[in-house]
Amino acid sequence: MASAKKDNRQDRRAASPAEPPVASSAEPRVSFEQNLQRLEEIVQRLEEGNLALDESLRLYEEGVAAFRQCQKMLSEAELKMRKLVETAEGELKEEPFEPPAQ
Repeated sequence: MASAKKDNRQDRRAASPAEPPVASSAEPRVSFEQNLQRLEEIVQRLEEGNLALDESLRLYEEGVAAFRQCQKMLSEAELKMRKLVETAEGELKEEPFEPPAQ
């Protein structure tokens, strides 16, 4: 009987919304432009300064995630970029894109 009570308590804990659901891979990918727009909205709301601390932290975390996603997308795009170079024979040859040195 004691084990039945213990199992019942575990069921209640498992049902509590302690953590937000994890995004599944089946969800559509948000575009760079959508991430950037959401990031701008978050910055604007945070700069207004009239949010509760909990809401500010939630938005900050969402903004960091959007920023990281934008960075990742830009890095992927950079890897895909290629440049065309004209050879001495006048033909176009594809070469990897080399970003300018910083």
